[in-house]
Amino acid sequence: MSERPTAARGRPAKPLPDPRLVIRAVVQFLKMFMPETLAKRVVGIVLIAIGTPNERITDLTGISERSIWRAKQAMNGGNINDAFTLCRGSGRPGNAKGFEDEIIEELEKNNYQTRQQVADMLFEKFGITMSVSAVGKLLKKTASSG
Repeated sequence: MSERPTAARGRPAKPLPDPRLVIRAVVQFLKMFMPETLAKRVVGIVLIAIGTPNERITDLTGISERSIWRAKQAMNGGNINDAFTLCRGSGRPGNAKGFEDEIIEELEKNNYQTRQQVADMLFEKFGITMSVSAVGKLLKKTASSG
């Protein structure tokens, strides 16, 4: 098959009025198969590969500059799989951090019937204000580890 220069056929393509709409549609489609964060990362990696500036990638996908730099480092390092790895952010530590062993001891010593009673005990004994749902997560975490 001979390679010949491609001739323009038909009308020239119109530029997209708002590429963000296309990006959102692609992310929505990918969300059927993967988490939203990973879908945005995949679109971001494609935009990095075609040379889109970081600011534009952030504007189009909503992923942070830091995530873009990490993906670029992974791609430049030759290990493309690292570009798809999702890392947890450096969010603040939980309310019960450091008190967990003492809380477990207190729960084993006394009989607490409701999550609200546990929340009240946490406030009285440790000065920790915690919602009832957060207490439930703490109890689930302590039950699974112990």
